[in-house]
Amino acid sequence: MADAKKEIEQFMKGLKKRNAHEPEFHQAVEEVVTSVMPWYLDHDDYRNAQILERLTEPDRIVIFRVSWETDAGCIRANRAWRVQFNHAIGPYKGGLRFDPSVTQSVLKFLGFEQIFKNSLTGLPMGGAKGGSNFNPKGKSDREIMRFCHSMMTELHRHIGEDVDVPAGDIGVGAREISYLFGQYMRLQNRWSAVMTGKGTSFGGSAIRTEATGYGCVYFCDDMLQHHDDSVEGKSIAISGSGNVARYAAEKAIDKGAKVISLSDSDGCVVIKNGLTDEQLKFAHELKEVKRGRISELAEKFDGVQFHKDKSPWGLKCEIAMPCATQNELDHDDAKQLIDNGVMAVCEGANMPTTSDAADLFREKKILHAPGKAANAGGVAVSGLEQTQNSMRVSWSREKVDNRLKSIMSEIHGRCAENGQQNGHVNYVDGANIGGFRRVADALLGYGVV
Repeated sequence: MADAKKEIEQFMKGLKKRNAHEPEFHQAVEEVVTSVMPWYLDHDDYRNAQILERLTEPDRIVIFRVSWETDAGCIRANRAWRVQFNHAIGPYKGGLRFDPSVTQSVLKFLGFEQIFKNSLTGLPMGGAKGGSNFNPKGKSDREIMRFCHSMMTELHRHIGEDVDVPAGDIGVGAREISYLFGQYMRLQNRWSAVMTGKGTSFGGSAIRTEATGYGCVYFCDDMLQHHDDSVEGKSIAISGSGNVARYAAEKAIDKGAKVISLSDSDGCVVIKNGLTDEQLKFAHELKEVKRGRISELAEKFDGVQFHKDKSPWGLKCEIAMPCATQNELDHDDAKQLIDNGVMAVCEGANMPTTSDAADLFREKKILHAPGKAANAGGVAVSGLEQTQNSMRVSWSREKVDNRLKSIMSEIHGRCAENGQQNGHVNYVDGANIGGFRRVADALLGYGVV
């Protein structure tokens, strides 16, 4: 173990030197390297082929300007990226994010995570991520349409159904996907399965919107059942109020759990007696149609309290599901959750726990499902959407949901198999090693490419 620690420090020193000022990327790589290195050191064939070094270097990064016009006739320019990280096991696959927080470091971390997440699904998909520092909040539909059309005018050169298949992410929902896909068709003069998350009327899959949230709950239930328990009857604190958070809440309620919180950038709402179907329906309409703030849930219903600038992690709960954004749950939050009796943390967002928080969960042997495993349901159904498009068929909601359950169970199995440690399952190590092995074997087979 001492040798592994020294190798990790040396590897990270070189990576940080080559990728300066990219803290999110450093964090994502260090988590994977920490899990993989002890196993990696026992495999000379991988080491001699420099698999770890090659996997942490993107195949390419495309950076471009997106110029667009506001409703008032003002010209604006944003920066956009597509990080095509690795396509050893299939075409690049990963979402597009529109948010002022988007930087090259954020997209590299997301693209790197996507490699292993996609690998864990067992489907033939490589890892990529993209997006822009464009902020869709406060923009009109016409402004968002003009931005999306302008972005696709450049992006279309770098994607294709057998090359790179983008999807949605933060700030990119059904509306944005539709505008992007429409422009792609206009430029290419053909219909192709080049994007996922499309409307069901033009090639989208049933369950795609719900998939990440549903899959997170399916994985959590598998994890608890592996330890002779279940989500039924458990109190669950959920952060966020986007698609992932709301549909995780929906499936958790369906499985008999009590959802006690949702949140957004303004603060969190606490539902002491558990979120009801009526309240969840209002939250769906609030976020999907009105694009309002979560505080309105407390204004509408008795028994719902809004806490400004607060997160849910001070609440007493048995399961925590961070479903908002990266690094939202820090060491102090983790300590509070543990003191309040949390038994499992299941990540709906990408890397929502800081390194210190993850270390504390590991030390206390809290069941901790990392995002690359627990939130893989979204990209899994994206892969199923690609399959349906290729076959020119549309599967029923029931069939897709059953496939999603099966894939999440398979992901859990891979994590459990690779994460066994003295009678305890370390799900972070299990996900990292399980995802890494499949991609490493492919790269080894290709030779020096």
